[in-house]
Amino acid sequence: MGLHLKEGDDDLAENHEINVTPFIDVMLVLLIIFMVAAPLATVDIKVDLPASSAKPMPRPEKPVFLSVKADQRLYLGEEPVTVEALGPTLDARTHNNKDTTIFFQADKGVDYGDLMSVMDALRAAGYLKVGLVGLETAAKK
Repeated sequence: MGLHLKEGDDDLAENHEINVTPFIDVMLVLLIIFMVAAPLATVDIKVDLPASSAKPMPRPEKPVFLSVKADQRLYLGEEPVTVEALGPTLDARTHNNKDTTIFFQADKGVDYGDLMSVMDALRAAGYLKVGLVGLETAAKK
């Protein structure tokens, strides 16, 4: 029996292929992490929205304020108004200028559904520029 060993060139042959298996493994692990973490980012948390530390915007000469009191009564400026009559009343107040910003303020105790019904009435009337009014608070440092 004879044994023949290759003599001389003992270097390994170069492999010119890219091994993508580790890359695929890392991508699958990241996919699983994001699939688990994404639902956690949408957890419902009770928040108190009326206060803001944002820099106040300059006040226009004749602002149009729309207010919702705690008892769900709606006021345009100082006068009471119903949701149904909101569009024509705003048209009369703004001289039918749909680009007027409506400053919307509501009591903390007002239901979110009631706020959305007023916002829908504003949109249906053609007033798309709505500014939400809140309390100014000092910025936290």
